[in-house]
Amino acid sequence: MKIELDVHTHTLASGHAFSTLQEMAQAAADKGLKLLGITDHAPSIPGSSDPIYFRNLYVVPRKMYGIELMLGAEINILSFEGDLDMDEHYLQMLDLRIAGIHSLCYRHGTREENTEGLIRVISNPYIHIISHPGDGTAQLLFEPIVRAAKEHHTLLEINNSSLRPCRHKEEARPNNLEILRLCKQYEVPVILGSDAHISFDIARYDYALELINETEFPETLIMNTDIDRFKKYIE
Repeated sequence: MKIELDVHTHTLASGHAFSTLQEMAQAAADKGLKLLGITDHAPSIPGSSDPIYFRNLYVVPRKMYGIELMLGAEINILSFEGDLDMDEHYLQMLDLRIAGIHSLCYRHGTREENTEGLIRVISNPYIHIISHPGDGTAQLLFEPIVRAAKEHHTLLEINNSSLRPCRHKEEARPNNLEILRLCKQYEVPVILGSDAHISFDIARYDYALELINETEFPETLIMNTDIDRFKKYIE
């Protein structure tokens, strides 16, 4: 499979990652990518940047070392009501907007409440991608989430990092298999995310691709293979 993009990555600005923005861009260019997304954690994650960091992203060139950059954030979903930790004022400043549930800053509800809240985020016109919905942090019902993603043109991520054995996320594998089978059934595209926190992990999709192969998931529904198709879909 030809991979042209990775749009879920983190730099030093996230507070717990290990490469600079320029190191990430150079590594992506060395790996032959055409597009790199830098999506540092929004402020509710301990150690991440203040909002002024995201307000100042306009100073960064959108092309480095021959590779196109999209600069954005991984926004935190704060509760089962679907609240976000960035308001519209800041969301408008970002090229790319990923939203995800993180245990450090999420207020849980029931499985049904968590699902309803995530669907509210999926329906938010600013949000392009839901990060690691299958990692097990919140209990969710995946069929209504997949159907909502199709309706609102919001991509669901198959997150490679959460599938790594060292993360001890026992539910990640079966949940992501269920998401892929439902997306295949409803013909809903997905995006593979490395969730790289160091430059060496950019476009690392080894665990995610195991699930792609196991489910015989159509390559035509994987958004990492065509930069133009990806950009058209999220627009």
